[in-house]
Amino acid sequence: MGKIAKDQPDAGLKSLNHYSNRLPLWRYWPRQKLLPLIRYETPYLAWVQEKVRTPALDSYFAFTANLGTHTFFMVFLPFLFWCGHNSLGRGYDWTPHRENTRDTDKTNNLFFIRLVHILAAGVFFSGFIKDLLCLPRPLSPPLQRITMSGSAALEYGFPSTHSTNAVSVAVYAIALLNAPDSTVNPQTNLVLQVVTYLYVISIVLGRLYCGMHGMLDCVVGSTLGALIGYAQYSLGPAFDDYILSSSWVEILAIPIVILILVRIHPEPADDCPCFDDSVAFAGVTLGIDVGSWYFTQSSLAWSEPLPGTIPYRYESLGLVKTVIRLIVGVLCIFAWREVTKPTLLRILPPVFRSLEKLGLLLPRRFFKTASQYTTVPSNLKDHDVLPSFSEIPSIITTIRHPRRRAVSIGPQSEADAYETLAYREKRRRESQSGGSRDSPVGGETKPNGAPILSRKATTLDQYEHMMGTGSPNSAMVDIDANILRSSPLPPPQYEPSRSDEKDVFSQIKKPRVRYDVEVVTKLVVYAGIPWVVINVAPPVFEFIGLGVPY
Repeated sequence: MGKIAKDQPDAGLKSLNHYSNRLPLWRYWPRQKLLPLIRYETPYLAWVQEKVRTPALDSYFAFTANLGTHTFFMVFLPFLFWCGHNSLGRGYDWTPHRENTRDTDKTNNLFFIRLVHILAAGVFFSGFIKDLLCLPRPLSPPLQRITMSGSAALEYGFPSTHSTNAVSVAVYAIALLNAPDSTVNPQTNLVLQVVTYLYVISIVLGRLYCGMHGMLDCVVGSTLGALIGYAQYSLGPAFDDYILSSSWVEILAIPIVILILVRIHPEPADDCPCFDDSVAFAGVTLGIDVGSWYFTQSSLAWSEPLPGTIPYRYESLGLVKTVIRLIVGVLCIFAWREVTKPTLLRILPPVFRSLEKLGLLLPRRFFKTASQYTTVPSNLKDHDVLPSFSEIPSIITTIRHPRRRAVSIGPQSEADAYETLAYREKRRRESQSGGSRDSPVGGETKPNGAPILSRKATTLDQYEHMMGTGSPNSAMVDIDANILRSSPLPPPQYEPSRSDEKDVFSQIKKPRVRYDVEVVTKLVVYAGIPWVVINVAPPVFEFIGLGVPY
């Protein structure tokens, strides 16, 4: 397994058949049908990006992109749980003596707890499709990628997870606000809806503006998000009923289903970290469902306004104790991860070696098996959903200096590099055969050879010539600096040498070596985070005097 990853930079001459060799026909065929659409729209996206870019918009869309990540939600969701908004969100009131009343927090409860399910489904299924079809992001150049995240470009592009997350949350929120039993007053309702629409438009359009995705990525991602949001709104109450009414035997169905989903997650053709996020959120789903079921049966849980509510009342605690309560809760989460992760990485390798000898392991591509290493490094740079202690200073710096962002030009991942080489080879073959390129601006012919469109060359042609010509380059640009405008480039040489291909791979950001034990470790750690939030932090609050009387 490790040898494949090591030899990939020398596989440049396999740019065209790389995916046909790595993917079965039922995955390769739809990929080849969708790939021309991504190539077709790229010059148009670059042309629009060139026309509308300003320093202010660069910073706005680069910064708001963070609001569409699952990391953003994972950082703030625990705060909502500890402030009493952790209910599983019934569509009705469980307490008989209050069956004719509505609590104003119910809409919040519906939104906040199910938000975890929405995000988990969005991250998992968008990552599932990404690794299934292995479609690249639109080529850079001609696009310039504007981002504050160093890992986003390492993933496949189709579909857009940002769009999936934003649209799923927005659809669910709008459905709640328009529900007949909504208790939000009309003025607040209108403001919340406007904010929701502004949020989702900023995220989706920002993916296009920043050159991170194409129209196809965003449309399919948005469609997936809309389906997830609607499914959660329609089926969420029934699923919550199942959780709270289950016996311990019935609740075991949840971890079984999650483990099956993790196991059938497709193997990618390149070293893409999509699987890491899918495993993390599979763990989060497991932890929040089983943890909620367990906490609802405890004596500490409140049954009002809905079952499983973590005890909290602002009038009893006040601002200072509430802030201390949140800090203590966050420390519990970090303590769990800082202790559990290195412990598992230390004790699991011998177990995995024994299982490997028995033939019980089904290793994933790009993950080094336990028989190929002795220890796992302690300073692994993770692609984590929730930031670690070491990442907090950089996060604070980003918040204090939102005007800074990275503008990257050229391939940034293995998928980018293979697509760049494949596009060069495609144009070389078309040039040698005397055929016309599938340029989106003129030069196209009908089957009988007659031109479909004849017009003068425009800047769009220049953007089309840039496709597949770039070398990796990245620079930090300040908002007040001049925007790096794309300049017309000469048509590329159609016969790239082997050294050119090696150069493309040698300059891209390579994912670090990943170890087989990390899959189980990530699943356990992230399943434990919601368990700590729901079942560990509340007793700690009570013990140190930050609890509230019923």
